[in-house]
Amino acid sequence: MNEFFKKLPFLDNVLKGIGQIMLQENRWTGLLFLIGIFMGSWQCGVAVLISTAAGTFTAMKLKYDKSEINAGLYGFSAALVGVALAFLFETTILIWGLIILGGALAAIIQHFFIQKKIPVFTFPFIMITWILVFALHHFTHIPPSAMLSTEVIPSKYDDFLTCTNGFGEVIFQGGVLSGMIFFLAVFISSPVAALYGLAASILGAGLSQWNGEPVKEIHMGLFGFNAVLSAIVFSGVKKTDGLWVLIAVLLTIAIDDFLIDNHYLDIVGGVFTFPFVAGTWITLLIQKIFIKTKA
Repeated sequence: MNEFFKKLPFLDNVLKGIGQIMLQENRWTGLLFLIGIFMGSWQCGVAVLISTAAGTFTAMKLKYDKSEINAGLYGFSAALVGVALAFLFETTILIWGLIILGGALAAIIQHFFIQKKIPVFTFPFIMITWILVFALHHFTHIPPSAMLSTEVIPSKYDDFLTCTNGFGEVIFQGGVLSGMIFFLAVFISSPVAALYGLAASILGAGLSQWNGEPVKEIHMGLFGFNAVLSAIVFSGVKKTDGLWVLIAVLLTIAIDDFLIDNHYLDIVGGVFTFPFVAGTWITLLIQKIFIKTKA
């Protein structure tokens, strides 16, 4: 099967780009993510493919570092732009055009920060999507996607499904099966990252429930997906990795709950993965200060 992907390097790069949404340089992870997205919505699935391809193609045409392209580093922010627009809006011709444009721009912005050696994670996706959502809401009359009005109401509160739903919501998927597939996709690439992510999702759900957040939204994974990403960033087999995971996850949950409760980012469509990025940046800064102090 590896020979198949060697013959189709562009497809390989696209799948790795999709896998990098949860920081996994793994084509099989990306393929499982894609399957899970298509199970939730064919529009989101097509959007992810198109936007990731646009980002990867742009990086190739602009002759960015080949090893970075092969690792999928120019695909994940592009992928998230695509799935976000398809999830939030009815897929008109304008939206499909913006999915392609947004994917290309995500790659360019990602490259700028890579060149500056600044770990921005999904921030290019956040920037582009905030701007596009604000503009679309204020200057067009494109109706919201039907997916926004589709609710998955559980018959009972299930802690396991709540934490796997945290994986699903990273890529805007509220379906139980999609969340379980996403967890499995990370697990086959990095069991440690998957288990840390699962623990973070549980912690995010628990603390948000203690903070009085709506149980329905907690169950959907809306208060866990940013914590999942923060945990994956710092996951590892060292004892100290667990400490950094805990710090990052607690910061991310606090930022997430604060921003959602105060509706600060509603005007641009929501928090998206900003709490993850902010929490991770602060943790990296603390880590840097700790290492300097120790030295």
